[in-house]
Amino acid sequence: MTTDSTDTAETDSTGTGGARTGSAGTGSDGTRPTAASPTGTDAAGIPAEQLRRLAVDALTAARDRTALLTSCVDDHDLTAQHSPLMSPLVWDLAHIGNQEEQWLLRTVAGRAAIRPEIDSVYDAFEHPRSVRPTLPLLAPAEARAYASDVRGRVLDVIERTPLHGAPLLDAGFAFGMIAQHEQQHDETMLITHQLRRGPAALTAPPPPAGDTAGLPAEVLVPAGPFTMGTSTEPWALDNERPAHQRLVPAFFIDTVPVTNGAYLHFIEDGGYTDERWWAPEGWAQIREHGIGAPLFWRREGGQWLRRRFGVVEPVPPAEPVLHVSWYEADAYARWAGRRLPSEEEWEKAARHDPVSGRSLRHPWGDEDATPERANLGQRHLQPAPAGSYPQGASPLGVRQLIGDVWEWTSSDFLPYPGFAAFPYREYSEVFFGSAHKVLRGGSFAVDPVACRGTFRNWDLPVRRQIFSGFRTARTAPADRTAAARSAGES
Repeated sequence: MTTDSTDTAETDSTGTGGARTGSAGTGSDGTRPTAASPTGTDAAGIPAEQLRRLAVDALTAARDRTALLTSCVDDHDLTAQHSPLMSPLVWDLAHIGNQEEQWLLRTVAGRAAIRPEIDSVYDAFEHPRSVRPTLPLLAPAEARAYASDVRGRVLDVIERTPLHGAPLLDAGFAFGMIAQHEQQHDETMLITHQLRRGPAALTAPPPPAGDTAGLPAEVLVPAGPFTMGTSTEPWALDNERPAHQRLVPAFFIDTVPVTNGAYLHFIEDGGYTDERWWAPEGWAQIREHGIGAPLFWRREGGQWLRRRFGVVEPVPPAEPVLHVSWYEADAYARWAGRRLPSEEEWEKAARHDPVSGRSLRHPWGDEDATPERANLGQRHLQPAPAGSYPQGASPLGVRQLIGDVWEWTSSDFLPYPGFAAFPYREYSEVFFGSAHKVLRGGSFAVDPVACRGTFRNWDLPVRRQIFSGFRTARTAPADRTAAARSAGES
């Protein structure tokens, strides 16, 4: 049976919630940022002043969130390491400022370094999270002052810099990249808050009510080609590029993510004690560490409880299940007679519009995320009940594909055809391979600037402290595939 703690076997990684923006100088393998630019950008149609406002707004929203996450606890909590899987909060705070300085002040603006002596301290590739408390970190007040100083200078750079003419400048890409980096670290820090012991330091209103009544259990996604990835999203990162065609056989996918209530059936049916459902590595993991439920759950007084940001409460059956590893998601899917969707299946379910044949930016269309469409931005510190956000449904009727929980897929993290590393190899390329599994869709902890229908996340399959859940899929029988094809041709 799992205890209310982290899994000590999980090793340090730059996976989900661990933002991956590296030094703008020489990389950890001696390489320099690549010269390749995102191709096919549509930035030419966006006026420069509008781009500047977008960049300032994105950076300001990120800093407001960072300030909240680092001001709600005292200096002891900021400097403590609440889990060897995570950095002290004060490391994240100064790292955010250091990356902003390196990329926007030194690389974009060509200015002299403010604090070159701390670059190695805040290099995520040089120091794994487990050892960061031993480094000569800036004290909380000094870290805040440093990040604030950098930001003041960056705002001046935005006003003076042309947003075209160089790969990092086109469409304000560098500014968008840094805003996404800070928001990803805000998610990282929220994970640290969840791991932190002690009274609640964060509060938020509950998400809107949801209801699955009248919704089908699954949705048929017809066979056929669709455009995966993007070549036009101005701030898309290198692993989302380029847009390319994929031919996907027909499949069924859950209308909503798997809920706590559904997952409890798996537990009560002995799912954690039946080796049939588990990949060998997953079975070894749960046996070695006595795992028998999602992280932060415990059985007490005849009911299941969970700890959520310092509050112990009954497990809500209608919410999507949270804090499960890829192995747990895969085992549940096998137990249910289904499987995890592949990454291309997930994206087709989220973006493909069968009427127009287009791939949309988001499930609901090309418009930006709003509070009515998705649970994003840490507005609610938990997933919304299954069936929520009908305005955010995909053209085929799949719900909650954006926000709420990161969704594990069956796919390894691999490059798309035509991939080009930009602006440096260590963001994505060094992680390609079978060691990491892809997650899609974002979570309640993710800001809209770092969440879209093409956004790809990845992590080790043992990860459980992240805000991860899943939905299941199955291959459509041949007769349903033919019927769907005929319907599309009529």
